[in-house]
Amino acid sequence: MQDLSLDFLIELVNTPSPSGYEERVAELYRQRLAPIADSVTTDLHGNVIAAIHPEAPMRIMLAGHMDEIGFVIHYVNDEGLLFFKTVGGHDPTMMVGQRVWVHTANGPIAGVIGRKAIHLLTDEEKKRRPDVHDLWIDIGVSTREHAERLVELGDPVTYQWEFQQLVGTLATARGFDNKMGTFIVAEALRLIRESGRLDPNVGVFAVATVQEEIGLRGAKTAAYGINPQVGIAVDVNHANDTPGILEQKYGRLYVGKGPSVMRGANASPVVFREILAAAKAENLPYQVDVEAGGTGTDGNAMQVNRAGMAVGIMGVPLRYMHSPCEVLDLMDIEHCAKLMAAFCLRVTATSDFTPRPQG
Repeated sequence: MQDLSLDFLIELVNTPSPSGYEERVAELYRQRLAPIADSVTTDLHGNVIAAIHPEAPMRIMLAGHMDEIGFVIHYVNDEGLLFFKTVGGHDPTMMVGQRVWVHTANGPIAGVIGRKAIHLLTDEEKKRRPDVHDLWIDIGVSTREHAERLVELGDPVTYQWEFQQLVGTLATARGFDNKMGTFIVAEALRLIRESGRLDPNVGVFAVATVQEEIGLRGAKTAAYGINPQVGIAVDVNHANDTPGILEQKYGRLYVGKGPSVMRGANASPVVFREILAAAKAENLPYQVDVEAGGTGTDGNAMQVNRAGMAVGIMGVPLRYMHSPCEVLDLMDIEHCAKLMAAFCLRVTATSDFTPRPQG
């Protein structure tokens, strides 16, 4: 991976962007794509759309959501402790004792998620995982008045975990889900531009979408506005190369074995075949991910846009999803961007994505 590309990925995952609070990552995306794209626009929902050949009759939408899970402050008690609601899906057992940033209008404030110490829990409390309302954020003040001078209701919160390289090409970060997807669509657009081989009658729209973690909301509005014939959504997959995950139940997806290509009802069979053809032509690794129905990805919203869209879904295997320390392989990210670009370069104005029987 180029140094500039890696720097961009690191900046993306380190920058806070809980659903509904994506503005800072959106600005990074605009700055990165401005020298590459023919146009960069931001819609009223907050999606950032970078396009090459935006007026072309054949339109491809690439979607990677830029929001992450987090928290939002909703109550301050008389002792200055902050109570919060979750943004996106969380495991409360991972929250206790975590350091967090409360992102205020005047900058981040450090805090700690607190709970009664284990010595003070009743036997019944020890048997169950904590509810979110059992937890609070301690920023070190002792009165409501002091806390309210620093923090406003509605301020977002993220864990204090940032990018760190592990052994080899593995890395960990708080927000790989799915700012690595935002990076991939941006990197794919860069590769397409640098290739000089995109059909002039094909437009590629690389979209950093908002609010995926709370209902695939940004992809729905962006797809309606672009009205593409074909698209690819990229998100993280559950890697199952760790103990206790049954392959016969979930299939086989390993970190470091290449990006995934989804096959199933939520993916166009034509797009699936074309992605695999691109992988073989470019000698790029891939893994097949099988899903029987809809997925929890932007591809779900894209597929049913307007009169329908031919959608492919790609992914990167990820360990410890929706935790403060997600783990993936940087080479899987790079190969995913290359494969996405290779697919786009195969599309022409006459490409037909209508499903038909094979053989």
